Amino acid sequence: MTFTEPPPPAAFDSHAHVFTRGLPLADERRYSPDYDATVDAYVSLLDAHGLAAGVLVQPSFLGTDNSHLLAALRRAPERFRGVAVIDPRTPGDELDRLAEAGVCGIRLNLIGRPVPPLGEGPWRRLARELAARGLHMEVQARQRQWEELEPWLLRWPGAVVIDHLGLPALPSLSYPGSGALFRLLAAPHVWVKAAAPYRSAPRAATAMLRSLLRTGAVERMVWGSDWPWTRHEEGRVYGTTLTWLTTELNAAETQRILCANPARLFGWTPPVAAGDRTGTAAARRA
Repeated sequence: MTFTEPPPPAAFDSHAHVFTRGLPLADERRYSPDYDATVDAYVSLLDAHGLAAGVLVQPSFLGTDNSHLLAALRRAPERFRGVAVIDPRTPGDELDRLAEAGVCGIRLNLIGRPVPPLGEGPWRRLARELAARGLHMEVQARQRQWEELEPWLLRWPGAVVIDHLGLPALPSLSYPGSGALFRLLAAPHVWVKAAAPYRSAPRAATAMLRSLLRTGAVERMVWGSDWPWTRHEEGRVYGTTLTWLTTELNAAETQRILCANPARLFGWTPPVAAGDRTGTAAARRA
């Protein structure tokens, strides 16, 4: 199914980033942006593509300073939710403050980093605190990292979201760590974001998407544009991030992945339907 028509009402983009040059950057980072990805630019893209809402994910290069993310959430609380990055020792009252500001999850980005000791005290406490507040844990990892994560994420007391389809390493979907990833994806509390195929091996993300659709993972799948495609910006067009997904879906699957699933995962339905903001064909090509 291609988007020759507007998305269904209340469609979500479940993964995007906003930032500007000059923000304080994390000491340990793999990337420093040399351009701005503003809230206004992102809202314009949502409007042009008939999308009702977006989930803003804290970029790894900003570390645990979520101030810009929280400011963005305040700009349009009726359209945005957030995923923050925190220290595992973050106290409960700070988690309450984040949740009240519109944060619906916490991000753990392990690319280029060791897997933390999720079975030890601070992480076990954090797991309980997140679950008590209905906040999910979003994890970006790859290959053998999933083997280290598997025993802890299978026992995680709240929702877990696997980012970017788990970053599959081969289109055959048979590589070190893939077994652990598939076992996680079969767990009833584990969700997956269908996003950023360019961050996986060539053709691997589409192969993973098709495999998950065949095995019923559509029940716990959401879509994200990954805008503005940090480190992969060249040649990207917002609309194609959506058609990459929808060409593989029927109408019922499209409605579930773009609307029903994110509303359920994030515990929120935006008050303005995307169908009221149908962009022109020219805008969709922008």
